[in-house]
Amino acid sequence: PCTEPGLTAAHELNLCVLAVFGPEVDEDIVRIIAAQLAAIGDQFDKEIKAGVVNDLVRHFLNESLSREEITRRMSEAVEGLARAIPSDMEQEKAMLVLAMVLTKKIANTMPSLFQHVFSTTVTYISQHLHNYILRMVSAATR
Repeated sequence: PCTEPGLTAAHELNLCVLAVFGPEVDEDIVRIIAAQLAAIGDQFDKEIKAGVVNDLVRHFLNESLSREEITRRMSEAVEGLARAIPSDMEQEKAMLVLAMVLTKKIANTMPSLFQHVFSTTVTYISQHLHNYILRMVSAATR
């Protein structure tokens, strides 16, 4: 799982990316990429306001919202944060890191939501960032 207690940020990202791709990717390459993304995540972590996290927690707790609606809300939050955080990095990279940081923050705020948040994040990454991750992994194997 993505935010198990005691795991490093790099290990958490590694597990999440592997959950999206399964055996399609080389674990050593993913581990290297995850370490790089985790360092960025540590910087972004400080930029995410509690209000954004609390709003998402409320959406996850709202049983009347569909999976698709919650994934859309997660996507909106990630995209909004990506626009608000000044960064000279690729937009997709920022969005991937922000999705993972949000996942961790939501799970830390409300641990009972972990499975739901993790599943939603995997869906979000699969829908929006799959090709970007494949390009990243492909570039790392060259």
